[in-house]
Amino acid sequence: MELSFGVRLILARWSSPDVILMVSPSLFASALVLLRAKLGPSKPSTGVWIQDIYCRGLEETGSGNSLQTKLMKKFEGIVFRSATGVTVIHDRFREFLINELGVTGNNIEVIRNWTHLRESSHIDRLGTRRSRGWGTETVVLHAGNMGVKQALENVVEAARTADALGAKVKFVLLGGGNQRNKIQAMAKGIDRIEFISPVPDEEFNAILHSADILLVNEMPGLKEMAVPSKLTSYFSAGLPVIAATESNSTTAAEVLSSGGGLRVDPGQPEALLEAVLKITADPALSEALGRAGQNYARNVLSEETAIIQYSAWLRELAAAK
Repeated sequence: MELSFGVRLILARWSSPDVILMVSPSLFASALVLLRAKLGPSKPSTGVWIQDIYCRGLEETGSGNSLQTKLMKKFEGIVFRSATGVTVIHDRFREFLINELGVTGNNIEVIRNWTHLRESSHIDRLGTRRSRGWGTETVVLHAGNMGVKQALENVVEAARTADALGAKVKFVLLGGGNQRNKIQAMAKGIDRIEFISPVPDEEFNAILHSADILLVNEMPGLKEMAVPSKLTSYFSAGLPVIAATESNSTTAAEVLSSGGGLRVDPGQPEALLEAVLKITADPALSEALGRAGQNYARNVLSEETAIIQYSAWLRELAAAK
C-alpha cells in the first residue's frame, strides 16, 4: 500500500512547493517522495513527521528477524537523514534517532501530539452510564486499537480474576482491531468485561468521560516503538490512568511526567486489578491523578502549542529551501 501510494506521488503534479511534508508511517512512500524531491528540478525542502519508529516496532513485537530489523534500521536512518528536518512526538524518539539512526540533533524537533477531542461541559456522565448499563461498579476503560502490541489478553485475565474475587469492577474495551475477535473469544463467559464497537467522536467523548479509570495496556518488552496516542485524550478527560507497561518504556515516562496515573508491570493481570482496587478505595488519589493529567494536557499537550511549533518549524524548512 505504501509503495503504490509512493509511486502515485512520484507521478503526481507537484507545482513548485516550498516544503514537502511526509508522515512516517508511511516510511516507504516517504522514501520515494524524498528521492523525487532531491532529483527533481524545484528541489523543495523536506520534513518528516515521525509518529512511530519501524525498526523498533520490528524488534519489540518480534515481527521481524534480526536481519530484517537490521536492514530496516539502516533504511530508516537513511530516510530520516535525507530529509531537511524531522519532527518527533517525544524526547525518547529524538534520543533514538540521534544515538541509533545517526540523525543530526540540530535537524530534529520535538512537537507533541494533541487530542482530537474537544472539551465539552455538556457530557451527561450519569445518563451515559445508565445507557451503557453501568451502575456503581468501577469502570476501567481501554479505548482504541485492539492489536498485537496492546496484548489485551492481560485485561481478559484481570477481568477473570475480578470475577473470581467478586470485585465491583468492569473492564470495558472500546474499539476495533485485528485482535478483537480473538480477545472477545477469550473473554467468553467472563461477567466483568464488556466490548464496545467503534463509535463517533461525540459518543466516544461521552463514554471516555463516564468511565472511572482509563487504561493503557502494552505487551511485555515494548519500550520505544510508539507513544500511545490515546494518552492525550485520556489526560484531557481528567480521570486517573493506569499504564500496564515496562518501567523504562516511553509510555511509563509519559505517565510519570504527567503525574496522572499509576504504572504496573505488563502481563501481570493481578497487579492490574490491584491498581484498580487501590484507586477505587482512595477517592482523593483518584481526583489528584485526574487533575494532574488534565493540567498536563492543557499545559504541555495543547493543540494551540503544537500548531504554533509546527508553523515555526515549517517556516524554518521553507527558509532552508
